[in-house]
Amino acid sequence: MKPFIVMDIVKESQKLSDVVHLEIGEPDLLPSPAVKKAALKAIEENRFFYTESKGLKNLREKISMHYKKFYDVDVNPENIIITTGTSTAFLIAFYFAKVIASPTPTYPCYPNFAEIENKKFINIPTDKNFKLNINSLQNYEFDTIMISSPNNPTGSVYDKKELKDICEFCEKNQKLLISDELYHGLVYTDNYTTALKYNKNAIVINGFSKFFCMPGFRIGWVIMPENLTREAEILAQNILISAPTLSQYAALEAFNYEYLQSIKEEFQKRRDFLYENLKDIFKISEPQGAFYLWCDISRYSDNSYEFAKELLYKAKVATTPGIDFGDYPTHIRIAYTKNLKELEIAVKRIKNFIENYC
Repeated sequence: MKPFIVMDIVKESQKLSDVVHLEIGEPDLLPSPAVKKAALKAIEENRFFYTESKGLKNLREKISMHYKKFYDVDVNPENIIITTGTSTAFLIAFYFAKVIASPTPTYPCYPNFAEIENKKFINIPTDKNFKLNINSLQNYEFDTIMISSPNNPTGSVYDKKELKDICEFCEKNQKLLISDELYHGLVYTDNYTTALKYNKNAIVINGFSKFFCMPGFRIGWVIMPENLTREAEILAQNILISAPTLSQYAALEAFNYEYLQSIKEEFQKRRDFLYENLKDIFKISEPQGAFYLWCDISRYSDNSYEFAKELLYKAKVATTPGIDFGDYPTHIRIAYTKNLKELEIAVKRIKNFIENYC
C-alpha cells in the first residue's frame, strides 16, 4: 500500500519552525459555538456509551432534514449510518463494489481502501476541467463509478446537468454510483446538488470534517439505498460498533446555517485572494468548491515531490506533491486553510522562491 504522502509532509513540516501550513485539508476555522457546548454537556451527563450501530436516531433525523433543506431531497433516516469520519463510510461503500472506476486526479485513500478489501480500482482520465467524460467509460470494465464533487485536489464541481448525466448512465447501465460529497457546502456556485436528486440508488458519503469544521471529531455519514441498508448496518456493527458518541452529540448542534454561511464566505475570500495572486505563477484551473488550488508547476519542475520539499525547506511553505493524487509529477496542491494574513505571507514566500530558485 502506498503512503498517504501529505501526512508524511505534515510530519516533516512540524519539525521546522515558522512554516505556513498549506498542505493538509483541515479547516482552521471553528465549528458553531453550540458544538463545543453540546460536547461538554454530553460529558457532564455521562453520554459516552455506545449508540446503536447506525448512530443516534435524532442525529440521523437532523441529517435527513439537512437534505430536505439543502437539496429538497427526501432521505429516510433509517438509510443513514453515522460513521467514524468518512473513511469507514468508504469501507462500507466499497464492500458492495467489485471493480471501481474513478476519475483522476483522485483522493489518495480511495485506491488504498479498495486494496484493503481486495477490490480492483481503475483510474479514468478526465477532461481539461478534470471531469468525467461518460463517452470514455465504454473503454473500461467496471461495476461501480466513484465520483467526488467538489473534487480533492482540483476543486472541480459537477453541475446539475453533468451530475444528472452520470446518474442516468449508472441507472441505464446498472452501475453502482458512489458519490463523495464531503465538501458540499463549500461550493462557490449555486449550480450543484446531491447525487440523490437524480439517483435514489446511489451511495452518498458526507461528513462533518470540512464544511462543519469538525475534523478531529471523526464523524461522518453514509446514505445507503434501501436494499443495501441492512447489510451495511451489519458491516457497521462489525467495523464500527458505533461512531464516537460524544462526537455524535456535538454534531447535533452543527447545523447552524447562518454560521455555516460565514464559513463558506471566508473560504471563498481566501480562494479569490490566493487564485488571483498565484494564477500568473502557476497554471491553475479556478476551483468551484472545496479549499484547494491544483497548481501546474511544469514550467519549473517535473518532480512535484522534490519541488514541494524545496518549497518547504527553502521557503517554509508546506504543500502537497501531485503524485499523492495519481500520476501527476507536474502538480502540487495548495490548501487555503489558513487566514488571509498567513496566505499573504505564503504568497510572498512562494514568489521569492520562484524568483531565486527556479
